Amino acid sequence: MSSPPLTSPSLPSRAEEFRALWKLALPIAVAQAGQSLMSFVDTAVVGRVGTQALAAVGLSTAIFFAVSSFAIGLMMGVDPLVSQAFGARNSGRARELLWQGSYLALMVGGVLAVPMLVIPRMLLGGGVAFEGLPEVRDYLTWRALSLPLLLLFITARSYLQATGRPQVLVVSTVIANLVNLGANVLFVFGGEGLPAWLGPLRALPALGVKGSAIATLLACVVQWAIVAWVVRQTTASQGHGWVRPVRADIVQAARVGVPIGAHIAAEVGVFSLTGMLARWLGPESMSAHQIALSYGSLSFAMALGIGNAGSVRVGWAVGALDTPRARRSGLVAFASGAGFMALCALFYATMAPQLAGLMGAPLEVRPLVVPLLMVCAVFQLSDGVQGVGAGVLRGAGETRFTFVANMVGHYLVGLPVALLLGFVLGWGVVGIWWGLCLGLTCVALALLWRFLRLSTGPLRPLES
Repeated sequence: MSSPPLTSPSLPSRAEEFRALWKLALPIAVAQAGQSLMSFVDTAVVGRVGTQALAAVGLSTAIFFAVSSFAIGLMMGVDPLVSQAFGARNSGRARELLWQGSYLALMVGGVLAVPMLVIPRMLLGGGVAFEGLPEVRDYLTWRALSLPLLLLFITARSYLQATGRPQVLVVSTVIANLVNLGANVLFVFGGEGLPAWLGPLRALPALGVKGSAIATLLACVVQWAIVAWVVRQTTASQGHGWVRPVRADIVQAARVGVPIGAHIAAEVGVFSLTGMLARWLGPESMSAHQIALSYGSLSFAMALGIGNAGSVRVGWAVGALDTPRARRSGLVAFASGAGFMALCALFYATMAPQLAGLMGAPLEVRPLVVPLLMVCAVFQLSDGVQGVGAGVLRGAGETRFTFVANMVGHYLVGLPVALLLGFVLGWGVVGIWWGLCLGLTCVALALLWRFLRLSTGPLRPLES
């Protein structure tokens, strides 16, 4: 095969690229935030049952999040394969890859559901002193069934993004969250208080924590069913029937996806570790950490949306053997992420006291929340660049470097500095966050450098 061209006959202007990027990014970001909203609703509804039920859901969602984060990252290996296939104007190959990704989703979901079923039972058998463990077991038994459906949705999301139809993701996510909210209230508290005209639903018993998990499982079924139906109606899918499993394709998707899953697991891990460090400093530090992290997660959802959109646009260009367009798409994505996060940084820095009050932080916690929000403002730029960088490098087919950068930046730089500042020098939770900030900055610079270096030469598709 000849080398990809180094000049593009139809390179879009930066303004055109910016508009095209945000047309993809906004709905993807909304869908991304909607995924997290399901667990938030579970916690909010069950919290009205009692403290033990709330603690059980909190532990359950932490276990589910830890396992599903790696699984979701692994399935994102389908992203560059599908977008590059569409970039090469090979819709048939993209459809084949959708099928292979779906087979991989079922396998990964089935395998990783096992730990969620086994861990609570092992803890029960080991005599762990936590009264809510039976409820944890009930929640994860039903929630584990939703993991394959969630991964199937992620695979369909890759396909719909690559076809330029991300609006469907918003519709499916909004409907799924409405179903989740209504079913949560019904299944958790039962139907006794419903009006007479609802008939049989009034006989539904209160299922508590288990009911919350069943509600979320039902929402995942609805969400996946909507996107699956839309995929079947997509023009690019018409004329292509069932495709048998192909071992080589499944292995290829897994090979691309495993470093992504490991990178996400590493990033989740370092935030979990900082949470544990904050907990050792006392309940006030832990509360302040959680409040500041909640705000940081909101802005990061948009950075992830921009990164996913950048992944699609870079993948299209790489598939079309158009390296200049890929570079333009990637750099506009980096600039968009940095610009949006700079606005968030300004907002957090100027509104820190008000934001602390908005979250209902106790008076003894607010003196810690405000400086943490200031640190959060400082690392917004780094967080946005590294979130977008992972996406654009994924579109170019580069996933291993992102994992290495996260391991080095977070665990060899950020975490040691957090321990030094937080405990040795006595800066407390603010010092821990400055270490986190430094780690994120190292990762961001590394990913930007890697993309600049890769895109100076020809970028080749993964299936070249």
